[in-house]
Amino acid sequence: MIDLAQFPAEVRDAVAVVRANVAALHAELPRNGLVVWTAGNVSERVPGANLFVIKPSGVSYDELSPESMVVCDLDGTLVDGTRAPSSDTAAHAYVYRHLPEVGGVVHTHSTYATAWAARGEPVPCVLTMMADEFGGEIPIGPFALIGDDSIGRGIVETLRGSRSRAVLMRNHGPFTVGRDARAAVKAAVMCEEVARTVHIARQLGEPLAIDQQDIDALYARYQNVYGQGDGAGREKGSTA
Repeated sequence: MIDLAQFPAEVRDAVAVVRANVAALHAELPRNGLVVWTAGNVSERVPGANLFVIKPSGVSYDELSPESMVVCDLDGTLVDGTRAPSSDTAAHAYVYRHLPEVGGVVHTHSTYATAWAARGEPVPCVLTMMADEFGGEIPIGPFALIGDDSIGRGIVETLRGSRSRAVLMRNHGPFTVGRDARAAVKAAVMCEEVARTVHIARQLGEPLAIDQQDIDALYARYQNVYGQGDGAGREKGSTA
């Protein structure tokens, strides 16, 4: 196993910062009703190194701390930590290897988004919030089993052809990505919110689609103009 002590001091310092960040962001998942028990995970790429930090497998959210987070390389191999990494580590690692612009990945089994995944149906873009955050529908990824690169391949293949920062893996649940872990957590929260709202709307009738030109305009404004003046040129999936 690679020893974290072999890395330069600046990398070890960056790992400590990311560990604290990832531990804190995990609290947002139960706070926003996105997970139950020990399900779900957040990871973040370590700047300046081919490493990422992720939640350990099967550990209660109440027990998570910066010290309990584990560090892996981009093959998903454990580099530092006293516990086994999340069972979704291979999927996260595949995303980081193949989407270099992605700095954070989140997986949940949030109720409404997972219900759409169980139906194998994308969430249609019928809300301005969806156009803003996802640039269109939230797509469905293929069915894949946990344990190897299959889920990661499905995520990458689906998101490469989409502006969406979320994918609903069929019969499994949502994965979201962002420029960092905070952006990916925000995308997970927004994914569940729009999945819930569109589901409720469909109980009342067929939601009205938004014209593609309007979706494009909304997405461009939100990604490049909205906020406190630092939005121009921001990456897809950035925070509001």
